[in-house]
Amino acid sequence: MAATWRPSDPADDPDAVQAVVTAAIAQDGVAAVSGHVLEAIAAGRAEVCVIPSATGSGLDGLAVALGGGPAEVVVAPSARGRGLGTRLVRAALDRQPGVWAYGDLPAAASVAARLGLVRGRGLVQLRRAGDGAVGPGPVPELPAGVSIRSFQPGDEDQIVGVNARAFAWHPEQGAMTRADLDEQIAQDWFDPAGLFVAVAPDADGTERIVGFHWTKVHPVDPTPRSGPVGPIGEIYVLAADPAAGVRGVGGPLTAAGLDHLAGRGLTTVMLYTEADNDRALALYRRFGFTLFVGNVVYQSASD
Repeated sequence: MAATWRPSDPADDPDAVQAVVTAAIAQDGVAAVSGHVLEAIAAGRAEVCVIPSATGSGLDGLAVALGGGPAEVVVAPSARGRGLGTRLVRAALDRQPGVWAYGDLPAAASVAARLGLVRGRGLVQLRRAGDGAVGPGPVPELPAGVSIRSFQPGDEDQIVGVNARAFAWHPEQGAMTRADLDEQIAQDWFDPAGLFVAVAPDADGTERIVGFHWTKVHPVDPTPRSGPVGPIGEIYVLAADPAAGVRGVGGPLTAAGLDHLAGRGLTTVMLYTEADNDRALALYRRFGFTLFVGNVVYQSASD
């Protein structure tokens, strides 16, 4: 039977999708569908290809497409071994440039080999953990004239602009619009006290944002693997405006966010960055982050 794609239905899809994702996490120790994609499903902004459960309740698997990025695919543990993963990956590659394999698990590699796919883009999750609160250590000095404060209403358009310039090279993050930002600000998890902006005065004395650090707190660890299941902090987005003419804001912004998360009593902080982003990796390693898990995009060999 041919795979059928449709817009996600906020009335019916979120609970069914969350159920199969949660079951897969318990089996694999990693979430096959990322948090922002789950939010897009709930908002009706994603395209889904679903396989209903053979028992008539819930889902056996699904593929999700959001914008022009790689698809995400998950199969319920109870439905594995029937070729559903291969079917969903084929459906995903018919419309998207690749498929994420979070955790780079052997089962994903097996499907990729069966379909003749190759490894493309890499994404790594780094973590910093400690027995007590996770603080920033020595605080880097701010550039002259720059200060850090928490988010205020009215910052939104500047944040979108800084994000677009900082991540112009990034296929997903760089595409964030004001509507996307507003949608995330409306989420229950958003904490304005955990979104830090670095500001500098313009020539006329007005304040402009030259960088930001957006932190997030997960009540439950999205990649439990081993150890405590949550809560856990995240460096959700860290950006410095390359057009601002100000250097050296990344370190102080990182420190401010880590200090905030430590104040929330969190002992572990995670983040994602591209596997080949040497500059970001060097910054995070200075703050004690180390590799926790790797993720990869599988794509057609002809791409």
